[in-house]
Amino acid sequence: MPSVISISKLTKTYASGQHALKDVSLEIRPGEIFALLGPNGAGKTTLISIVCGIVRKTSGTVLVNGHDIERDYRAARAQIGLVPQELAIEAFETVRAAATFSRGLFGCAPDPALVARVLRDLSLWDRREDILMTLSGGMKRRVMIAKALAHEPRVLFLDEPTAGVDVELRRDMWDLVRRMRDQGVTIILTTHYIDEAEEMADRIGVINHGELVVVEEKSRLMKQLGKRQLTLTLQEPLPAIPPELGEWPLALNANGHELQFTFDASVEQTGVAPLLRRLEQLGINYRDLNTRESSLEEIFVSLVGRKARQ
Repeated sequence: MPSVISISKLTKTYASGQHALKDVSLEIRPGEIFALLGPNGAGKTTLISIVCGIVRKTSGTVLVNGHDIERDYRAARAQIGLVPQELAIEAFETVRAAATFSRGLFGCAPDPALVARVLRDLSLWDRREDILMTLSGGMKRRVMIAKALAHEPRVLFLDEPTAGVDVELRRDMWDLVRRMRDQGVTIILTTHYIDEAEEMADRIGVINHGELVVVEEKSRLMKQLGKRQLTLTLQEPLPAIPPELGEWPLALNANGHELQFTFDASVEQTGVAPLLRRLEQLGINYRDLNTRESSLEEIFVSLVGRKARQ
């Protein structure tokens, strides 16, 4: 199946000499939720802005459903809905008028039924005649999504869609994004909330200093790069880690009451069994043990930190 967005050797260098993007290549699949992660200034918004025609690239190619974003700008842009970080709305416009006008900007014929369906999907129908300046920040964010969807795009960019939104509304937004994906819309989102990517994304890309550090299926990324931690709750506290346990990377926590071992769960010999046998030989008893996998946040921090050190 051809990619809905195809990016090849994309670079962006500003007049100041700043290299915002460096030789970025990326394929986005139809109907997936792709999360683009990275620290502030990593290049996330620049990448989105180039694909959406807001910023001009320095070099490289970008295709949206086969349409070049420069040679066939109108066709490419018509495929895309964009919800930017900033709330860009007309203060004295009504909710319904905002969505209707946005549809017209793309040369689409009026379709009140479609606009009504979009507003209902976003729980905005009861507020359709409300003036935008009277809405809460979360409702304004929904209006931005309604405007982006009004011309029936096949690709939706969400740049920090839940920034400044309360937890309950974030959950509602996640449900909405999943419904759009189920309707065949490809979703590309940037987020500072790692749990958002962990909850929603099919694939994850990490960008840092303008370079793609990794692009991988979420489950595979967590399996390949994730670690597990074994925590042993000791019956008697240890003042220090005995030298006889030096071959294991251990940490002593909770005032000596917990012994923590970090290991790679993907390898055949994890070292857990020999560690437990050695503890028994040394007479170090424990009353509880548990394991947990690394979170996506820990993997992200590890990837960004590794790239910064290179």
